[in-house]
Amino acid sequence: MSSQVNQISTKPFDGQKPGTSGLRKRVKVFQQQHYTENFVQSIFDSIEPQGVTLVIGGDGRYFSPETVQTILKIGSANGVAKFIVGKDGILSTPAASNVIRKYKAYGGILLTASHNPGGPDNDFGIKYNVSNGGPAPENVTNKIYEKTKTISSYKVIEAPQVDLSKIGETTYGPSKVEIIDSVEDYVILLKEIFDFPLIQNFLTSHTDDYKVLFDGLHGVTGPYAQKILVDTLGLPSSSVQNCVPLPDFGGGHPDPNLTYAHTLVEAVEKNNIAFGAASDGDGDRNMIYGKGAFVTPSDSVAIIAHWADVIPYFKKGGVKGLARSMPTSKAIDLVAQKKGLEYFEVPTGWKFFGNLMDAGRLSICGEESFGTGSDHIREKDGIWAIIAWLNIIAAANRDSPNKLVGINDILSAHYKIYGRSYFSRYDYEEVPSEGANAMVDHINAALKTGSLNNTTHTAESTGGKFTVSGIYDFEYKDPIDHSVSSNQGQVITFSDGSRVVFRLSGTGSQGATVRMYVERYVAPEAGEKELNGNTAEGLKGLIEVALKLSDLKKFLGREKPTVIT
Repeated sequence: MSSQVNQISTKPFDGQKPGTSGLRKRVKVFQQQHYTENFVQSIFDSIEPQGVTLVIGGDGRYFSPETVQTILKIGSANGVAKFIVGKDGILSTPAASNVIRKYKAYGGILLTASHNPGGPDNDFGIKYNVSNGGPAPENVTNKIYEKTKTISSYKVIEAPQVDLSKIGETTYGPSKVEIIDSVEDYVILLKEIFDFPLIQNFLTSHTDDYKVLFDGLHGVTGPYAQKILVDTLGLPSSSVQNCVPLPDFGGGHPDPNLTYAHTLVEAVEKNNIAFGAASDGDGDRNMIYGKGAFVTPSDSVAIIAHWADVIPYFKKGGVKGLARSMPTSKAIDLVAQKKGLEYFEVPTGWKFFGNLMDAGRLSICGEESFGTGSDHIREKDGIWAIIAWLNIIAAANRDSPNKLVGINDILSAHYKIYGRSYFSRYDYEEVPSEGANAMVDHINAALKTGSLNNTTHTAESTGGKFTVSGIYDFEYKDPIDHSVSSNQGQVITFSDGSRVVFRLSGTGSQGATVRMYVERYVAPEAGEKELNGNTAEGLKGLIEVALKLSDLKKFLGREKPTVIT
């Protein structure tokens, strides 16, 4: 059945440049006449959509249903043969990556602003993923951006809206639309990766002394957690909370960290929960938090790498290599060195991991921004990381029949082998762009002149002394496609092995977000007290020196960060 194709005149909008995870703006920006249509048409103008299959899904945030219909109308008019759409327009980002790969789709359009707040006055986002299931590389996103600057019209078909609530296939103009179960394919995938019988046996044997709680933060992963933790692993329904996805995430900030996932932290501490976990709005991030035990994302990915052989997927296929984003602590590097594995330091952005995975050189990787994953898909995966931890805990307890092994036990054992990388991140959100750029210029001036090299700085609060050993701007040459990514973050290193990283983030929707990362390494021979100390105390002096060297408070006009993780 054919439908009439209409050509709609339009004019370019400024600033439709996709960042590391697509285009993110306030909802009201996307609601402007022609704004969303322009960007969607620019995606189709940048690829070859005739006769292909595309996946559509997202985190269900405000303005998603309308945008799904827009994509269908424009995509069909541009020759897309088939759309695979998550029921109600919903697919977690990891699930979408899996669907693209499983059904060999040409790519996918994901409607998400990840961990950013949702609702009519908050954020919306659109990103394009390519055929490997991962975010579009820069050569594609740059092409999309160039199209947005010259667009003069977009095409739509005249057709009634598709009922996104009914699973099944229907004809839509010249295209086909298949509505699929948002959860089913993903659950099948995880069952192929992890030792579900081992996990289930442990959890059902310790229902009283090892409680589990997952907090969906009213993001997309609620139904996934319900299906896996309750329906499959047999945990009680009280083991999940805030698992109904809402367009505004219940008025909260769906970011799984100690600040925004306070509903999890409070419940874990109040109810003596041994294992707590949370995910973000679109399901690609995670936090592991038990009673009195917070696992930093840097430690989390290192521990998963260390324990990889208890996970069937890696026991069968082996671990090809390990990687982290540059700001992430070097904890995973130490695991790679001890196990004789290749390892990589890449810029922030999951697409850099994807190239290494496609080349067969990377299996496990992570970012300090609560993103952890492996080569099972080409996105970070919050639920995957949580089930990986449950697999590890179950295996640790299988091998320890006389003592219940918890999160802190696993952390302490890891530090005794590898040492500890004390690590924290300070986020300064929605600061004036002028001040953020001035701070970058200030650090660059010290880099160019070498004025800080070999200078020693004393932290007044602790008396600790830190000698600057160097400053550099991180640049990455991709070993697979040989592309070069410059200006990825400024790094100040110190003679004791400590380092501080300053980076402007591309995940915000307005203003600038400045992130400061601080890392101090303590060797395993330092002793239990030093290895298991308080993070804030362990980093206090280094943070003081970092703020002084960068003049951050002066440039940003902020005394305190928005979030500390």
